[in-house]
Amino acid sequence: MKILAIDDQQLILLSLEKHLSDLGFDIKCASSGEEGLKIFDTFKPDIVIVDINMDGMTGLDVVKTIRLEKKSDTKILVLSGNTNEDTIIDGFDLGIDDYMKKPVSLNEVTVRINRIFGIKTNKSQNETTKDQMLQQRCVGVVIPCYNEEERLSSKEFHDFVDSNLGYHLCFVNDGSTDKTLEVLNTLKKGRENNISVYDCAQNGGKGEAVRQGVLHLAKDPQLDYIGYLDADLSTDFRDFDDLVKTIETSDFKIVSGSRMTRMGANIAKESARAIISKTINLIIRTILGMPFNDTQCGAKIMDKDIANLVFKDKFITRWIFDVEIFIRMRKHYGKKKAISFICEQPLKRWIHADGSKLSMKDSVKIVGQLGQIALHYR
Repeated sequence: MKILAIDDQQLILLSLEKHLSDLGFDIKCASSGEEGLKIFDTFKPDIVIVDINMDGMTGLDVVKTIRLEKKSDTKILVLSGNTNEDTIIDGFDLGIDDYMKKPVSLNEVTVRINRIFGIKTNKSQNETTKDQMLQQRCVGVVIPCYNEEERLSSKEFHDFVDSNLGYHLCFVNDGSTDKTLEVLNTLKKGRENNISVYDCAQNGGKGEAVRQGVLHLAKDPQLDYIGYLDADLSTDFRDFDDLVKTIETSDFKIVSGSRMTRMGANIAKESARAIISKTINLIIRTILGMPFNDTQCGAKIMDKDIANLVFKDKFITRWIFDVEIFIRMRKHYGKKKAISFICEQPLKRWIHADGSKLSMKDSVKIVGQLGQIALHYR
């Protein structure tokens, strides 16, 4: 059986191509509607899998061309994150055979294809792709690393990208003096489409590492959102994915994790660090003049346009660049609008990891850096 897959997001296409070709299907892929229709004429597929929300020619335009202009009865399966009821109805009115809403598992895609053609699905074929999900949006995640060779958990990162096929992890080596770069290059082997390494020759601090990584990912047109996460996974991937779900289903431009203790959450801090954190947070709220409790949580996701806005210029501090992000939002949009664009979402889990690069002495220095920020952005 010949399958034509059309989607403007390479992470989705590559995952579909590998899965379906492994099952024995003959599959060709196109990253735009125009390219897909050219392939359609020569490839003559048995079924077309197409996304709705593509730049230029949309998925519905592709369906119209196949059904109305080409007068073809080729099977069409829509695979899209668009859940608008009118769009779904329009698709069926044009003659599509099925509509699948992302996120969706690769195995369900196989079952839907087989159902259209009356083929019985062999469950044993789906074991290798069990729980692998095609995401609604493509998300880039920056993970800054400085001398992390002993703490990087390859298994957790591999398990995540293997199961969540719309994510791309970009590890930024911040001028490490140990074997971190070597470990990162080993970590990405065999998963280059979902894991990349950006190497900074000199140590510039976490803020500059994150900034470089964000600007690097912002050049990738397939990414809808860009965020960052600490390498020690003190905030785990389940919570980070919850942040992504919030920004996908809202008008927020930034969703920031919060480590505020609440009922039902596992938030563990060293007692001394907890006291210092509360003091620093009080100073930050005074400087910001905005009601955010935990600007410094190392887990944030944002719209790509916002990422370009707040990361365009270098930060004046190495560690508390998060405060500068909030201030830059306030200066650009005004206080009221900035508050409406930022969501502070409590985490269910957060654990202080041993080996933190931020010492108690550094925490004291932060107070002076906050003074610098207050003067610089006044």
